[in-house]
Amino acid sequence: MSKTDKSKHNISIASIKRSTMKPYDFKWTKFYESNSDFPYSGLNLSLAENELIICSTVVDSENYSILTSQKLITSENGTERIGNLVNAKDKGYGDFKGYKDDLLTFGIVELENGTELKYFIETGKASMIMIHGVRTLIRMQQMTDKNIENVTRIWNRKNEQSGK
Repeated sequence: MSKTDKSKHNISIASIKRSTMKPYDFKWTKFYESNSDFPYSGLNLSLAENELIICSTVVDSENYSILTSQKLITSENGTERIGNLVNAKDKGYGDFKGYKDDLLTFGIVELENGTELKYFIETGKASMIMIHGVRTLIRMQQMTDKNIENVTRIWNRKNEQSGK
């Protein structure tokens, strides 16, 4: 099994669920079991065939970050930037615990070409969704096809046991 959009999505969602405390009812941040769960039709996402939305922090139509199985999209004050996370590196997560009483902070990834791409993180418990989504997608690149196959099998078995 290779790293398909579906396997990237499944592994990322499993990582998010393992690291995020329930209930998952955060103000701006959500993760998505399927693209049909994504409620923001006004953002006009241009998705490739088989591309799946993993998670997002959407403050409003001008300020959001969306992680898909193929890219990270951030719009800050209406200026949108898109980055492919192939060979990207985690650079930091800002004040994601909210010590400064900020409701939002920025994570940063360094793209393969050396440019940095910021993404919104809702502070507090919600922060784990975007952090683990991005981190997992980046780390998955070092996984072999066999690793992906094993993790996917475990994820599927847990879903079957939980009745999903």
